[in-house]
Amino acid sequence: MSRPARPNPLPAWLVALVLLAGCTLSPTYQRPAAPVAAHYPGAPAATTTPAAADIGWQRFCADERLGQLVKLALANNRDLRVAVLNVEHSQAQYRISRAAAVPGVDGSANFSRSHAAGISVDRWSASVGSTAYEVDLFGRVHSLNQQALESYFATAEAQRGAQVSLVANVADVYFTLRLAEEQLRLAQQTLVTVQESFTLNQATFNAGASNELDLRTADGQVQTARINVLTYQRQIALTRNAMEPLIGCPLPGGLPAGRAFNDGHLLADIPAGLPSGLVCRRPDILEAEHTLKAANANIGAARAACFPSISLTGSAGAGSSQLAKLFGSGTGVWSFSPQVSVPVFTGGRTRAEVDAAKISRRIEVANYEKAIQTAFREVADALVAGTSYANEIEAQAALIQAQQRRFELATTRYRQGEDTYLNVLSAQQDLYSAQQSRLQAKRNKLASQIALYKALGGGWK
Repeated sequence: MSRPARPNPLPAWLVALVLLAGCTLSPTYQRPAAPVAAHYPGAPAATTTPAAADIGWQRFCADERLGQLVKLALANNRDLRVAVLNVEHSQAQYRISRAAAVPGVDGSANFSRSHAAGISVDRWSASVGSTAYEVDLFGRVHSLNQQALESYFATAEAQRGAQVSLVANVADVYFTLRLAEEQLRLAQQTLVTVQESFTLNQATFNAGASNELDLRTADGQVQTARINVLTYQRQIALTRNAMEPLIGCPLPGGLPAGRAFNDGHLLADIPAGLPSGLVCRRPDILEAEHTLKAANANIGAARAACFPSISLTGSAGAGSSQLAKLFGSGTGVWSFSPQVSVPVFTGGRTRAEVDAAKISRRIEVANYEKAIQTAFREVADALVAGTSYANEIEAQAALIQAQQRRFELATTRYRQGEDTYLNVLSAQQDLYSAQQSRLQAKRNKLASQIALYKALGGGWK
C-alpha cells in the first residue's frame, strides 16, 4: 500500500520573510512618570480616586444665555472649524501611510503594429501587475504607519483642546460683558444719587446757605459719574464686538435671559480630583503623549533603514497577434522581479538618523512632562483663586454695608449743618469703590471657575 505524497515544504527563505515581516525595531513604549505631587496643594491626602463629576459643557454653563452662545460658537467658530479640518487632513495622511502596507495593482493593455519586408505584424497584450512593494522585514513600514496614526491621534486631541478653549473663551467674554453691564447699572444709579446732591447744593447755594466750594464739589461728582457711564457703555460695545468672532455670527436676538449676576450658580462647580487624572484626561497632555509615541515609532523606522530592504514587483497577462486569441491557451506571460537594497556605505547618515530620532524622543518626553507640570500649576492656581475670591466677596459685602451706613450718616450730618460736604463726597466715593470691587471680585471668582474647567480639560466625561 502506497503512502500519500507529502506536500513539499515551504522554501526556507519564504518562511523567514513571513516571520520577519511582523517584527518592529521601535522601542517598547513606557509612559513617563508624572513629575508632580500626588495631590494638589491643600487637597486631602487621603483621597485615592478622582472626585471630579461627570460634567460636560452643557452642565458647566448653567446660565441659559451663556449655553446658547456656546452652542453657536461650537457650530460657527472658524478657528474650531480649522481644527476639525486639520483632524480630517491628518486622518487622510494616515490612510496614505497605511496604503503603503498593501501591494498596489495596476492594469494595462497595449496594441502595436509593425511592418518589415512587406509583412505587417499586429501585437496585442494585456496584463495586471503590482507596483513596487516593500516586504516589511524590519518593521519600517509598520513604524511609519504607527507614526502617522499617533500624529492623527495628536491632531484629534488638539481639536478637542480647541473646543475646550473655545467654551472657556466664550464664557470669559460673556462674564466680562455681564460685569460691564453691572458696572454701568451701578454708575447710572450713582449718577442719579449725585445729581440729587447737586440739585440740593444748588438750592442751598442760591439761598445763601452754602458756599460755592460745596457746589463745585457736587458738580464734579456729577461729571465724574457721567464719564463712568460713558466708559462702561463703550466697554459693553467693545465686548459685544469681541463676542461675535467667537460665536461666528452677529449676536442674535431672542436669546434667553441670563441669570442675575449675583446668582451663585452661574457655573457648575467641578471637583478637581487627583493630578493623575489629568494624564488620562486633559487634551494637551494626551496630544503631547501621542506626539511622544510618534517619536518612539520614528526610532523604529530609522533603525530599520540600517538593514536590507526587499522590494517585489510582478505582473501576469497575455499576448497575442490577434485580439480574439488574446486570452486563449498558450498566450499567458508573467514576470516576477525581487530587488534587494543593502546600505553599504552612507557616510554615517543612517546612524545619524537613528541618533536624531532618539534625541527627538527625548525632546518629546520633556515636552510631555512640561505639559503635565503646566496643567498641575493651572489647576492649583485656579483652586487657590476660587477659594480666595469667595472669601473676598464675603469681605466686600461687609465693607459695602459699613460704607453705606457711613454715607447715610455723612449725608444726614451735612443736611443738618453739622459737617462739611467733603465728608459726604469721601463717603460716597468709598461706597462706590467698594461696590465696584465686589463686582470685580465676583467676576474674578467666575474667571477662576472657568480656568479650572479649562485646566481640567473641560469637565469629566
